[in-house]
Amino acid sequence: MTKQHRFKQTLVPPVLFVFLLLNVILLMGYGLAGCTNGSNFIQSTGQSGELSGDQSEEQGMAPSESPVVETEIDFTKIKPNEAGRIMVLMYHGISEPEAEWVRTPDNLRKDLQVLYDQGYRPISLKDYVSGNITTEAGYTPVVLTFDDGLQNNFELIKNAQGEWELNPNCAVAILEEFHREHPDFPLEATFFINNNTPFGQPEHVAYKLQYIVDKGMDLGNHTNTHVNFSTADASRIQKEIVGVVKMVGEYLPDYEINTLALPFGSRPKDKELYTYLEQGSYEGTSYKNIAILNVGWDPDKSPYHQDFNPFAIHRIRASEIQKYVQHVGMYDWLEKFDKGSLTRFVSDGDADTVTVPEDYKEQLAEQKIGKRTLKTYELEE
Repeated sequence: MTKQHRFKQTLVPPVLFVFLLLNVILLMGYGLAGCTNGSNFIQSTGQSGELSGDQSEEQGMAPSESPVVETEIDFTKIKPNEAGRIMVLMYHGISEPEAEWVRTPDNLRKDLQVLYDQGYRPISLKDYVSGNITTEAGYTPVVLTFDDGLQNNFELIKNAQGEWELNPNCAVAILEEFHREHPDFPLEATFFINNNTPFGQPEHVAYKLQYIVDKGMDLGNHTNTHVNFSTADASRIQKEIVGVVKMVGEYLPDYEINTLALPFGSRPKDKELYTYLEQGSYEGTSYKNIAILNVGWDPDKSPYHQDFNPFAIHRIRASEIQKYVQHVGMYDWLEKFDKGSLTRFVSDGDADTVTVPEDYKEQLAEQKIGKRTLKTYELEE
């Protein structure tokens, strides 16, 4: 049988109710006697027609409380499982024709529609690694990422009136358009940029970076020169990461760059240098990353899972063309989720709770759940 979590309704005892009613009548009489020119009765707190908690207690009234409504979570219908896997999708170019590292605008639109239809909803990379899952109950979070900061990710063109506007076929425009048509599909994505005129069009760099942040999307670090970390020493690693941190800081001084997508998926050959991918400093500028992304090949673990590693997040190529994705692309994993050969993360709709079937609770780590409440239930056979 399914365990049902219930919340009891707060009831007022009859004697207290009568007492409260008498006080309300007395107060109404006082208020009417004190009214002039039809104005509202104003307490010394400056609030119209309201009593502060202290004042109500002095007059024998209990502070007002919102009634607690009896609620049941229908686990048999929603079947939340916040121990399941989450896809972090990887895009690069958005243009014609389709290629190994290029997705056409129409195929990006198709990807978004497929995700929407199959119950996936974007969250930010930062929310993923922090476990702040606000996805609606019954739906699965997905993370969208774009590497290299190419002009076709965010392009401005002149319209017939000579005014600058978004190219409707660039990634940012496609994401915005889909969000407008589907408001329950959040506008969340991270654009990993280098320090080589991000998004092209040097005269518009400041505008574009500010636009991304103002829209609630994120900027991430893809290193100064798209370096191959396998041949970099400690100094070069820190210099490459700081280069983007400083560049973005010049345009957006209050914005923190704290996520890193590894160019080529490369890491130093010496594992002792891994620490510099996470944090370091160069010429007085420091950084501390909360997430490091690989090139990847499969959905990654729940942020509450005992084996989740935010410094080695797997990603998936968003494509169905097998000569490029070799059976580990987005559509391959969607099929595996659909067939049940891999368990997808299903949200309980509450960022302050972590809900899993009883059989999955041993996969979770208490320190990753943090202050959230853990709920379990039995799946019906």
